[in-house]
Amino acid sequence: MKKIASGLLVASTLVTIHTAQAKRIAPVDDGSTTIEVALLLDTSNSMDGLIEQAKSRLWNIVNTLTTLKYNGKTPTIKIALYEYGNNGLSQKDNWVRQAMPLTQDLDSISEKLFALRTNGGNEYVGAAITDASAQLKWSGARNSMKLIYVAGNESFKQGSVDYREAISDARSKDIYINTIYCGDAAQGINEFWKDGAQLGGGQYFSIDSDKKIQYIETPYDEKISQLNGKLNNTYYGYGRSGSTSKLKQSNQDENAAALAPSVSVDRAVTKSKNSAYSNSDWDVVDRYKKDKNFISQADDSALPAELKGKSEREKVAFIEAKTAERESIQTEIGKLAVQRQDYIDAQAKLSQGADDLGAAIEKSIFKIAEKKGFSQANR
Repeated sequence: MKKIASGLLVASTLVTIHTAQAKRIAPVDDGSTTIEVALLLDTSNSMDGLIEQAKSRLWNIVNTLTTLKYNGKTPTIKIALYEYGNNGLSQKDNWVRQAMPLTQDLDSISEKLFALRTNGGNEYVGAAITDASAQLKWSGARNSMKLIYVAGNESFKQGSVDYREAISDARSKDIYINTIYCGDAAQGINEFWKDGAQLGGGQYFSIDSDKKIQYIETPYDEKISQLNGKLNNTYYGYGRSGSTSKLKQSNQDENAAALAPSVSVDRAVTKSKNSAYSNSDWDVVDRYKKDKNFISQADDSALPAELKGKSEREKVAFIEAKTAERESIQTEIGKLAVQRQDYIDAQAKLSQGADDLGAAIEKSIFKIAEKKGFSQANR
C-alpha cells in the first residue's frame, strides 16, 4: 500500500507540474529584448561568506550579461534582490523579503547588497521562489530571458510552500530556476537542491561560500580606474533625487574599491555600458538621451546648478557636449575592458578556475542563453 500511495503522489505531482506548464502564457513578440535576473540569497547565520561573494561578483555578473545579444540587439539588463532565512524578517512572510524589485538602478542593488546582515533563521526556499515569481514584474516578451538564482544551504524542502509547486509556477512564466548550494555537492543533492534546478530548467552548483575570491590584476586596471573618475564627472543630477543619487553612485564606487581593486574595475566596466548602467531618472545626460523634450519641459529649479539660468539652446549645448565626452570615455573603457578580459581568461587557464557564486552564475547564464537563442559577443 505504501508503494501504491507513493506512486500516486508522484503521479499527482507530475500531473500538476505538466498541467501548469501546459497553461504557460504565450510570450508577446513586441520586439523588446530583456534579461531579468532575481538573486535570492540566504541571510541566515552561516551565510556571511555568500553575501561577501555576491557583493564582490555583482559587477562581473552584470558584465557577463552584457556580452549577450539577441538577433544583434543588446538586451536591457534588470536585477532584483531578495533575502530569506533571516530571523530579523517577518514570520508571516515566511522569513522572505524583497530588497529590490527588478530594476536598472544597479547602484541601489549594490547599496542593498551591502546593507544585508545575517541572522539565524528558517530557510524557506519554496516561499522565496514563489515570492520572486509572483511579485516581480517579469517581461512577457518572447525575446526575454528570465532567471532566478537561489543560493543557500539546509534542505530545499523547508517551509509550508512546496518547492515543486513554486518552481512549476515560475516555469509557467518561462522563468529558469538555478540553485547554488553552499556546501558539499553530494549533500546539496541529498537536500534536493539539484532536484530544484532540474525541475526549474536550470543548473545546480555547489560552492564553498567561505572561500575568498581570487582576483586577477591586469595591466589595464589602473587606466580604467582613472577613466572611471573622468566618467563620474559627466553625471549631473536633477530633481529631488539628483543629489542623493549622485552621492549613491560615489558611495558604491567606494564600496567596490573597498572589496578589491578588481571589483572597482569591474564596476567601471559596467558603467561604460548603457544597456546595463542607465540613470535617466536622476542624470540629465541619460534623461536627455531618452527624451529630447526633457529640457524644454523641465522646470529650471529642478535642473543642476550648471544649467540654471541658461537659455534652452545653452542647456542643450552643455548636455550634448557632456554626452559626447561620456561616450568617448565609455568607448575607451570598452576597448580596455576587452583587453583586460583576454588577459584574465588567459591567466584563468593557468589556474584551477573559480568555483564561487559569480563563476556558477556565469556558467549557467551562457547555458540558458544558448537555449533562448542569444549569442555571445566580446566583453
